[in-house]
Amino acid sequence: MVTWTGIARREYSREGLRYPSDMTDGEWTLIMPFVPPAKRGGRPRTTDMREVVNAMLYIASAGCAWRLLPKCFPPVSTVRRYFYAWRDAGVFEAMNTVLVMSLREIEG
Repeated sequence: MVTWTGIARREYSREGLRYPSDMTDGEWTLIMPFVPPAKRGGRPRTTDMREVVNAMLYIASAGCAWRLLPKCFPPVSTVRRYFYAWRDAGVFEAMNTVLVMSLREIEG
């Protein structure tokens, strides 16, 4: 359990983010290694993967329909395609497993 000291409040503050569901730089650093690399060959990836993850977090936290995703995120079809591909590939399970294990080590 986090004791809300001045330091903890600053560390967990969501100020300065576009939406409260957006990731901080520290959170992105933890998530980034789980984002699958671009496929070899073909066009280089132009989609900002951090924004794709932010869009997924927005949908999850707002509980809204895909079509209600704000226009500041990548297109809904792009976000949905990555979501289903990562779900089917087990990316979210792997991410959750590692993050839970890390948290347990921190807590002892």
